[in-house]
Amino acid sequence: MKKTAITNVTIVRPDRLIPNGTVIFEGDTITDFGPEKKVVLQSDTEIIDGKGLYCGPGLVDIHTHAGDNVFFTDDPVRAAQEHLHHGTTSVYPALYFSFDKDAYVEAINMMKEAMKDERCRNISGIYMEGPFLNPKYGCDKDNNPWPVVDPEKYMPVIEAAKDVACVYAVAPEREGILDYINDVRKLNPDAVFSVAHSEAAPWEVEALMPYGLKIGTHHTDATGKYHEYPDPEILGVGVDEAVNMNDDIYAELIVDSLGVHVHPYMIRLIRKIKGDDKIILISDAYAANGPIPEGYDGVDDLNFDITGEIAGSKLTLDKACRNMMHHTGASLVNVFNYAAHNPAAAIGLKDRGEIAVGKRADLILVDDQMHVKTVIHKGEII
Repeated sequence: MKKTAITNVTIVRPDRLIPNGTVIFEGDTITDFGPEKKVVLQSDTEIIDGKGLYCGPGLVDIHTHAGDNVFFTDDPVRAAQEHLHHGTTSVYPALYFSFDKDAYVEAINMMKEAMKDERCRNISGIYMEGPFLNPKYGCDKDNNPWPVVDPEKYMPVIEAAKDVACVYAVAPEREGILDYINDVRKLNPDAVFSVAHSEAAPWEVEALMPYGLKIGTHHTDATGKYHEYPDPEILGVGVDEAVNMNDDIYAELIVDSLGVHVHPYMIRLIRKIKGDDKIILISDAYAANGPIPEGYDGVDDLNFDITGEIAGSKLTLDKACRNMMHHTGASLVNVFNYAAHNPAAAIGLKDRGEIAVGKRADLILVDDQMHVKTVIHKGEII
């Protein structure tokens, strides 16, 4: 089996940097890493000079709809390649609640076929952003094909997605949502649930945690408040407070350059509350060509729908990492955790997300500002 060593790099681990490092992999598996002096190179090992760059794990984007301004469901090759060349070696296309039953099943089957295509080698599963959300929140508000939690409609979707879905997003306040969750779990026992597009009370969110709810979808975006009292001036609580309060819930963040999805002050507050091990950076990239509203001139990583509302981003995770560093002062160690280690941990990926012996050889070489120079996926240079 072919042996390869990346030398002359600073290795990014979840808790530290290892300067003057070497990473060795055989085939698609990491077999050794560490300071150059402590790593033994065999004579038949191919050497790649890392040129003083940083070597970290390939990025894991668990929530995105598009790449290069096309939806995965329209052109999975183009979308997947865009993310791969920006360092995302594992990507999970998100399928939105505006799909009806037949469209969901068709989209899921399309992603299954795409996963067989070598050009879509980084598509690792799907993110079910629906079907049972609160249509009051998020884009495409006027299109809700799922007014009732009806097993006759949702069971074909669950059946189609059972082998590839990593996360199922739900609005806990939807009547009958626990029936849906239990039916998902019967066919996909390892399913992870997220709270999304919701105005649930905190206790409604917490009631679903024993059933596998452990992620807050795009935290502080497209969420409402539960108002216990009729006076609208009395501050309500809701999904955001539940995610902040519960240490076991990961917070997804869309971190754009202007801090529009999440204000930089709020990002810093979330980081202080959740800690560095419970933040997940997502791109939530979308394909939209609506007009850029007044006041957003020069923005290059946001999308807007035809009404002028924000409709996801044009981000890739490397850009999200740079934005996070800019807005919060986070280090390379931090952002690799947010964009690789934490998402992998959240959805139970045990073979990637960090540089460690036995992990998959998904690696990227970056400079100190997270600009991707080289991508290695399953031991192959892209």
